[in-house]
Amino acid sequence: MSFKISKEITPQQVAKRLKNGEYLTMLDVREPAEWVEGHVIGAKHIPLGQLLMRVDELDPNGETIVMCLSGGRSGLACELLIEKGYKVVNMTGGLGAWTDDFLVRE
Repeated sequence: MSFKISKEITPQQVAKRLKNGEYLTMLDVREPAEWVEGHVIGAKHIPLGQLLMRVDELDPNGETIVMCLSGGRSGLACELLIEKGYKVVNMTGGLGAWTDDFLVRE
């Protein structure tokens, strides 16, 4: 079995791109309780356990930035999505390392 490594991006790089007005496709794979505590504005929420059942909600043609709390679950999500042919970027450090605006609570 070949191990595919996804591209990586830091929370600071994501925030900078958002500040520049760039439209980013972002996927948050944390659990619902984590999502309501705070998430990046514009991110789509699909918990990791539901990802393969809901993969058709994602655009297979564009690049998707995948995030979780620390970067572990998003790394796993990236592996799953790469196997399905998606273009993904893992946000290393996760939302635990997020220091910028663009977070919203529900």
